[in-house]
Amino acid sequence: MKANKPILFAGIIPARYASSRFPGKPLVMIGNKPMIQRVYEQASKSLSLVYVATDDKRIYDAVLNFGGKPIMTSPDHQSGTDRCAEAVDLINRETGSSADVVINIQGDEPFIKPEQINLLKECFTNDNVMIATLVRKAEPGEDVFNPNQPKVILNSEGDAMYFSRAAIPFVREAEKSEWSKKHVYYKHIGLYAYRTETLKKITMLARSPLEISESLEQNRWLENGFRIRTAVTLWESLGIDTPDDLEKAKTFLEH
Repeated sequence: MKANKPILFAGIIPARYASSRFPGKPLVMIGNKPMIQRVYEQASKSLSLVYVATDDKRIYDAVLNFGGKPIMTSPDHQSGTDRCAEAVDLINRETGSSADVVINIQGDEPFIKPEQINLLKECFTNDNVMIATLVRKAEPGEDVFNPNQPKVILNSEGDAMYFSRAAIPFVREAEKSEWSKKHVYYKHIGLYAYRTETLKKITMLARSPLEISESLEQNRWLENGFRIRTAVTLWESLGIDTPDDLEKAKTFLEH
């Protein structure tokens, strides 16, 4: 019996310098290392092929300086997903390989756990999975109303049905303060993986009404019939969106 061909995973970390809320964010120092280096090193514990996809020479040079692999991409991309789609073609040409699955790793997650990346990789042992992402169960009593923490409803197979900044579902027979005690809410962790051919397809799609309404690009994929498998992680992400978040990250590092 012929063995299945191993899946080649490519970890891509999109990194822009020109962030409106936090310019130069990938290069801020956390301890003795720039943030992008911490993300790269954590991803490399799970993946043998990792690149930083950027449109800025300062980030490109910083990645070279710590011994990482950068790839220069267009400055015109609207999302990290679009940047990954260009980057995987460039990486395949540079390495002579053909990545089967791209894992899109947020460049502002310096404490991402290799176990979380492994959870995504395991989703693709099922040949029917085209896109995968992570979710976390909210604890009873946890705030589920923060619009900056998207929620997701799952079907019985663990596929996402809808992503929202609102608390979904609405619990009719309870006060809002009791909702997360009456129902299991899932918070979305923004780590994605896509089969390469699927990645190319979804970046060709026009923005959709639900995506525009929620400002969540994954709803565009759902609206166009793509299924998104989820895996449940026990760990909350610690993203760095603002200078205040950076101070929290430094405190986290000290402990």
